[in-house]
Amino acid sequence: MEYIYAALLLHSAKKEITEEAISEVMKASGIEVDPVRVKALVSALEGVDIEEAISKQVAMAPAPAAVTAAAQPEEAAEEQPAEEEKAEEEEEEAEESGIEGLGALFG
Repeated sequence: MEYIYAALLLHSAKKEITEEAISEVMKASGIEVDPVRVKALVSALEGVDIEEAISKQVAMAPAPAAVTAAAQPEEAAEEQPAEEEKAEEEEEEAEESGIEGLGALFG
């Protein structure tokens, strides 16, 4: 993950993403550099439009949040009847046992 962050930092700074540049960023942050991973990252990023990849990820990010938000009212609706049923059952039990709350004491 640190290697990708280094590449994104270089991209953000409008610097060329090279093995040397990534290695320098990693070393500057105190992380031990694995040259094989650096080489693999640089070769994987060849020909990739990073701006386009970022914009696709940003465009996709709200979708899971929207799905979660849409599911919440449904879950709340399912919980609400259960709570209402419990309250109704408690009222019925109180009526059956002759206890009608404080009104029965002062009525």
